[in-house]
Amino acid sequence: MMEDLITSNPWPISKHVFIIGEVGINHNGDLDIAKKLINMAKSAGCDAVKFQKRTIDIVYTPKLLDAPRESPWGTTQREQKEGLEFGSVEFDEIDRYCNEKEIEWFASAWDLPSQEFLKKYKCKFNKIASAMTTHKDFIEMVAQEGRPTFISVGMCTYNDIQFAVDVFRKHKCPFTLMHTVAEYPAPEERLNLLGIIDLRERFNCPVGYSGHEASVSPSLIAATIGATAIERHITLERAMYGSDQAASLEGPGLRQLVSQVRKIPVAMGVMEKQITDGEKLAAKKLRYWE
Repeated sequence: MMEDLITSNPWPISKHVFIIGEVGINHNGDLDIAKKLINMAKSAGCDAVKFQKRTIDIVYTPKLLDAPRESPWGTTQREQKEGLEFGSVEFDEIDRYCNEKEIEWFASAWDLPSQEFLKKYKCKFNKIASAMTTHKDFIEMVAQEGRPTFISVGMCTYNDIQFAVDVFRKHKCPFTLMHTVAEYPAPEERLNLLGIIDLRERFNCPVGYSGHEASVSPSLIAATIGATAIERHITLERAMYGSDQAASLEGPGLRQLVSQVRKIPVAMGVMEKQITDGEKLAAKKLRYWE
């Protein structure tokens, strides 16, 4: 996550962009779907997969949970939320399965007990969702763990971000800010990818990109202007049930993304005009007058 940068360009290019397949709740409460998404991320070349963890009765109000909502699990919001939530049994198996497949996994907690729950898995990374970046007690709790953390900054003001940065620096906890637009899906004309450069210069830290658009190209642009990490929601099929599915990449799109991101530091080269050995040979053939 904190790789050396190629700094001879107008902006630094990460030698290895850390690519995260965001499973989130696209598993729809089904462990078999979760494993298929892990397999998809692994085969595409992702560095990690990420899940989400919530305590339903903390994150949502009783009024909302009692409200009607048709879903595969019932007719209330509570039944829908609980149907999407994994517990110890599922996360124990996710931990085992990711170890078997040799891919890192971690999760974004949406409340303090959920963060405490995740500690036992000793994941290498933490993730703070945009919604939690303004939760001061939560920021302190995560920073105290000392694990490299991805901090999404959608919906956040500069002051909000500065508070999180100050807390993480106080605890000497490594972090990467994640530029994002918290719309699902996010229209491309509102992605404001130059915000990646702004955040990097303003806060003097690594900055990645968490995309919620349905296409691949914005993530490639982000990597080209120096994003050190790319996080994208992934799905088996965009037409599946779920609020995040439409803002996710299917298998072919994910493979295309990873393949093309890996080419960027190779193709970008250095900020200096060069004549290759092959060009020297070509010059001897083509410049007949020399």
